Amino acid sequence: MADFDPVTKAVVPAAGLGTRFLPATKATPKEMLPIVDKPAIQYVVEEAASAGLLDVLMVTGKNKRSIEDHFDRAFELEEVLEAKGDEHRLSQVREPASLATLHYVRQGEPKGLGHAVLCAKQHVGDHPFACLLGDDLIDRRDELLKRMIEVRDTYGGSVIALMEVPKEQVSLYGVATIEATSEDDVVRVTDLVEKPPAKDAPSNWAIIGRYVIDPAVFEVLENTPPGRGGEIQLTDALRTLAGRGSDQGGPVHGVLFRGRRYDTGDKLDYLRTVVKFAADRPDLAPEFVPWLREFLDEIG
Repeated sequence: MADFDPVTKAVVPAAGLGTRFLPATKATPKEMLPIVDKPAIQYVVEEAASAGLLDVLMVTGKNKRSIEDHFDRAFELEEVLEAKGDEHRLSQVREPASLATLHYVRQGEPKGLGHAVLCAKQHVGDHPFACLLGDDLIDRRDELLKRMIEVRDTYGGSVIALMEVPKEQVSLYGVATIEATSEDDVVRVTDLVEKPPAKDAPSNWAIIGRYVIDPAVFEVLENTPPGRGGEIQLTDALRTLAGRGSDQGGPVHGVLFRGRRYDTGDKLDYLRTVVKFAADRPDLAPEFVPWLREFLDEIG
């Protein structure tokens, strides 16, 4: 195995306005919307911590203070629960603050995902890092991020998570042109395009919200003009790195993910995710699943 710098830090962009969930997100960050009884952003931090990344930078924006509060101690609440002898809820309340060391930086203007990642430059420095998007939740049983870090340790450069999507959905994603390697779940990425029309897509392997990125991306992002939607696109920067050698921050590889991914990016997908998580909870499923079957029978 080549001697590449280890991945120890994670960056979580959380500065979006959450307009698809208005009016709920007028005063509440979209990342704090609950998946059953836990905010979506906590699942993301848990995933980073599970992969050994205990230094987590949140890139936030205005009206996101509740994210910081969630990952901080709540002494008054803890005292109340402790006085009641409610050890279960007390441990749940304390858990977020113990997951990792959290840092925060604000993205002053909504200039796109690439710009949000660029905001992490000072904290990350000259080290590779993982980037986890809050709209995508990966099942804890599918250790995608750990696998991506292994691939980075083997090949260097950057690694993106790719998932096969129906052809009619490729226009919603960044899409990769890929070449096979000697490993079944690893491909070489030779080109990337952000949200192409279905007829122009080079494949139906789409980027989902997990990246392991070489620090050379910062220099590229600083020189990347606004792309699709007038925003600085991370996909465009990774496309540049895909054409480089290892001495310049390349190449880019992809991990072909065939596991369980939950999308919370819009209302319908969010509802599906909540139902799936509830149906998988041993404390809820025995009552929830039979009720759900009865309800579906009622509405035909």
